[in-house]
Amino acid sequence: MTQLRCAILDDYMDLTLRMADWSKISDRVDVKAFTEPFASTEAAAAALADFEIVCAMRERTPFPRALFAALPKLKLLITSGMRNAAFDLEAAKDHKVAVCGTQWGRDPTASLTMGLILELTRNIGRESARMHAGESWQKFIGIEIEGRTLGVVGLGKLGAKVSGLAKAFGMNVIAWSPNLTAERCREIGVGYASKEELFATADIVTVHVVLSQRSRGLVGAADLARMKPTSYLVNTARGPIVDEAALLETLKARKIAGAAVDVFSVEPLPVDHPFRKLDNLVLTPHLGYTTEEGFRAHYSQMVEGIDVWIKGGEPPRRLA
Repeated sequence: MTQLRCAILDDYMDLTLRMADWSKISDRVDVKAFTEPFASTEAAAAALADFEIVCAMRERTPFPRALFAALPKLKLLITSGMRNAAFDLEAAKDHKVAVCGTQWGRDPTASLTMGLILELTRNIGRESARMHAGESWQKFIGIEIEGRTLGVVGLGKLGAKVSGLAKAFGMNVIAWSPNLTAERCREIGVGYASKEELFATADIVTVHVVLSQRSRGLVGAADLARMKPTSYLVNTARGPIVDEAALLETLKARKIAGAAVDVFSVEPLPVDHPFRKLDNLVLTPHLGYTTEEGFRAHYSQMVEGIDVWIKGGEPPRRLA
């Protein structure tokens, strides 16, 4: 039997081959991991031309129609998660490419959000870096989050989980999103607010909506302008949901106390991006879902899906 070829994309940390038992399919599939992102759709097309199977991490490498058209050998595309806004699913159907997903066990983004809130308010990483650098004793004074108000933009599964964690820290929680109802807020046990009220009164605003055409630019200059000068913004959702140019200007003018951002419109974040020069901005490289437990679950399910598909079965968790 001729071996099929499988590409694992965007393996930035060079660990995916250790996250699952790929030997289950190694007799039929030659697996190659790509540790660097592709510079363009054309570069991706050239690198992936000989692969029948591609395993992708959600919303890293985009798969527009042009890429599907350039990959006539591609038959199976598997993404982490059960949606991928960077995939053109209609184009996949048109090119007869089966697209499948993987399921999350838990969502570690909630705990990362709380970690970023603690970093903003207690300067843990900053003081650790100073200690390692041999600098003098305390420099930054923190604030207590107990009794402060957290404004949650988006009260779905993740927003509700963050709300619960925040309440465990003694925070007051209010929420808003375009379709949010007072009934949903009562169900979760948080206050219902208008968008204007949330941005004007929250001490910390955290974003937890799904990226879509409607949510792109949902947090704009007018919203940031309503925030108190002592308040903070946290974005662990998707970069384009917050107007990055407006956030940059807001932070440069020090109109809010600071922000923490885990997600960006362009990832990896360019080394010359002006965000990197701000001392009131905590930056993390899209760590929300990068945990050992999550990666083991995703890649194990990818192996499972490939095995079923090769044997002629319907691949599990079909998206297109």
